[in-house]
Amino acid sequence: MKFTATQIAGILEGEIVGNPEVEVSKLSKIEEGTDGSLTFLANPKYTHYIYSTEASITIVNKTLVLDHDVNTTLIKVEDAYKSFSKLLEYYNQVKLNKTGVEQPIFMAASSSYGEEVYIGAFTYIGENVKIGNNVKIYPNAYIGDNTEISDNVVIFAGAKVYSESKIGRNCVIHSGCVIGADGFGFSPNEEGEFQKVPQTGNVILEDYVDVGAGTTIDRATLGSTIIRRGVKLDNQIQIAHNVEIGENTVIAAQTGIAGSTKIGKNCMIGGQVGIVGHITIGNRVRIQAQSGIGRNVKDDEVLQGSPALNYGDFNKSYVHFKNLPKLVDKINQLEKKVKDK
Repeated sequence: MKFTATQIAGILEGEIVGNPEVEVSKLSKIEEGTDGSLTFLANPKYTHYIYSTEASITIVNKTLVLDHDVNTTLIKVEDAYKSFSKLLEYYNQVKLNKTGVEQPIFMAASSSYGEEVYIGAFTYIGENVKIGNNVKIYPNAYIGDNTEISDNVVIFAGAKVYSESKIGRNCVIHSGCVIGADGFGFSPNEEGEFQKVPQTGNVILEDYVDVGAGTTIDRATLGSTIIRRGVKLDNQIQIAHNVEIGENTVIAAQTGIAGSTKIGKNCMIGGQVGIVGHITIGNRVRIQAQSGIGRNVKDDEVLQGSPALNYGDFNKSYVHFKNLPKLVDKINQLEKKVKDK
């Protein structure tokens, strides 16, 4: 797809400085710009690249003052970073705007879909599935029985949505996700063998939830595993049965959350965090990467370490830990002096 400077300026409500008819068909970093590419300048550290970039169009802030002429066509906006993000979102909407039902697919007669949908080849859609308007389901996806998928959902290739799941509006489920697999429920018998505990609940994703590639969200034993509105999940996260994650919480890759834990609103959880089951984490909590959480956490706490400590306490303790060899040497010297006396 090609876009002219005039078209881009119209989308962004920007001012053109240069050739309004120049065309772009690809994106680039400003330092790697080539003919036909679009880039942006938001960080002042990169300002010097504006004079050497070969990008055809560069989005810049209106406040930018040039020392001399540039070869790239400029589109001046209030906030270059936000405008570039807006343009990327627009580009994605155009790129992903597929419609129609490819063949072959399997769709049960009891299932239905709305208007302007796209269903890719080799998709399986089970009994009593309800699919809303403007839903995009890419090839090789699996949609289990009695699943509800609301409007404007995108399910990428190879994702699996098990039976009884409920997917809210404007959700994105990336390739390799498994939504609604059995929770890890086993009970030992008298012989020490583990017997399966049936997992009869479901998974609910509220509106505007993003689920990264390879992430798994287990169905509840009873009731629902619930991912609230606006939650953003990175790739390769494990969310166990009956977990609840509050609105607008973001979680980075390789985090694992054990069963029945409740996480509050607007939390930020780093990569490779481990969270035990049956605890409550408050609102606006910040957890640094590779931390281990084994207790209830109050609102607004900032944690690091395993087991996790208050972030400030961890840093103070770490200073002493780094100096431990020196402290040991001092103790040895003192002991030697005492013995010599």
